[in-house]
Amino acid sequence: MTDLSHPPLPTVDATEVPDNHGANLYRADPGYGPLLDLYLPPELRAHLEPHLDALGALAGGELDALAGTADHNPPTLSVRARNGRDLDTIHKHPAYVAMERMAFGDYGLARMSHRGGVLGWPEPMPAAAKYALTYLFVQAEFGLCCPVSMTDSLTRTLRKFGSPELIERFLPMLTAEDFDAQAQGAMFMTEQGAGSDVSATATRANRDADGTWRLYGDKWFCSNPDADFAMVLARPDDAPAGHAGVTLFLLPRRLPDGSRNAYRILRLKDKLGTKSMASGEIRLEGAVAHIIGEVGNGFRQMADMVNNSRLSNGVRAAGLMRRALTEALFISRERRAFGRTLIEMPLMQRQLAKQMVWAEQARTMVFQTAEALAAADAGDAAARPLARIMTPLIKYRACRDARKVTGDAMEVRGGCGYIEEWSDPRLVRDAHLGSIWEGTSNIVALDVIRAMRREGSADALEAHVAASLAGAKMADAVRDRFEEASARAFAFARRAAGDREGGDLIARQAAAGLYHITTAAAMAREATRLGDPRRLLLGQFVLAHRLLPRDPLADERSQARWLPMLLTEQPLGLPFEDVSIF
Repeated sequence: MTDLSHPPLPTVDATEVPDNHGANLYRADPGYGPLLDLYLPPELRAHLEPHLDALGALAGGELDALAGTADHNPPTLSVRARNGRDLDTIHKHPAYVAMERMAFGDYGLARMSHRGGVLGWPEPMPAAAKYALTYLFVQAEFGLCCPVSMTDSLTRTLRKFGSPELIERFLPMLTAEDFDAQAQGAMFMTEQGAGSDVSATATRANRDADGTWRLYGDKWFCSNPDADFAMVLARPDDAPAGHAGVTLFLLPRRLPDGSRNAYRILRLKDKLGTKSMASGEIRLEGAVAHIIGEVGNGFRQMADMVNNSRLSNGVRAAGLMRRALTEALFISRERRAFGRTLIEMPLMQRQLAKQMVWAEQARTMVFQTAEALAAADAGDAAARPLARIMTPLIKYRACRDARKVTGDAMEVRGGCGYIEEWSDPRLVRDAHLGSIWEGTSNIVALDVIRAMRREGSADALEAHVAASLAGAKMADAVRDRFEEASARAFAFARRAAGDREGGDLIARQAAAGLYHITTAAAMAREATRLGDPRRLLLGQFVLAHRLLPRDPLADERSQARWLPMLLTEQPLGLPFEDVSIF
């Protein structure tokens, strides 16, 4: 008889791949807490500490697991029931609903800027607090942060431009404490022929004899399409062409009697990333809507909403970069090859330091922009042109950097980083969306130039950079490099803004230069406020590798001694005057 039994398997001395799942992502980022000390009021900062720690644990454990499950089980659309009844229902995986409950319910991320009581804090929280928490949440789940941001932005726009009657009627729904009662928001802006060119909006708004507005037309890319409310751009039938006729409307999903409004979800998009969250196409078939403000003001109101969303995009890009960096640092500290840990190898140190510099730039820019927006909202006229240029700057550069940092971090994990069981593929896919939502890179770079031309934003930003440098301790020779870089960046940007015939061609270079000098100077100032020159060192690497003239074949081994000091993520115990890579 033939023996069909298998021979015993050989014993293999396998080394497990280091796995960071379950880590507290707040504690794994030792520089984050001190940075929050600079940007949050002391009492609020102390109050949020246990919440940040708890969210860090969730993001590295349960939330991360839910995000992976939701990413592999995207939502589906049921158009009709088997008996022919229209359903228009999106089915979300329980993992996604569990994350919704965390974001909207437990942490109140969409309402904390609009009402007190969230996380036990009696007043509405400043934007910096909201972004501090979102920054941790997005390290596990990117897709859901879009509905969170749109709900927050829609609420802000309604409060800012809506009539008292609309605010009284709908604001309580958008800021409800009970998750099951809280309404979600969306923006239905994009059309097949009117993407970034809002002036080409073809959706029509018709007013009935009784004053009711009804919307007709197709919206091509609508995330969170079954949201309770959406802000929609449309053109009233008697309005002029171009921007002057575009008007903003609030579209409810349900009418007062509980019936569905007259619009349909035609299909869901099969996207590269953010697979956990539904995006679809909408057909408006006489849907009842409420006008926001006056006819023809839609472009200005939409721009305010989009600016808020652009900063949110920057927050998400910064969070993705940090998660990618945290994973790369963990792997490089735990994985051994050729008798050493990866982080001991000079070339790996160089690559990790590059990722760190880009991630830290974005994080600093988040809080700098949040401060400018908060000051502008509070009525500070000088802050308005500053906020106006900072929002497209962070949207332009941080979102592009996230694509590179997440990809490079995937490479640190090696072949496992390409496997869907790990977080790396999800981070890479999601990172690519930031450069598309709320304006592609070309659009936001041109918006930087527009802010300079129309609102004098270059002067405001240059004054801001100068103030950062004036408050920063550093050696005189290093200060000369910062001032040289600042002068070059602003001269180049003004050249782009001043040339109305050909300046647009260099808009991207101009925007990148302004982002780099703004973040480098801000990090130098943060270093002084913290009493730790490590962030000054980060700012110098920004100058040397992203802003100042550089020979691509220069021998930069003299900078190598600083890299281990950066990668420990611990305070740098040196006098400020002794910290120079030049």
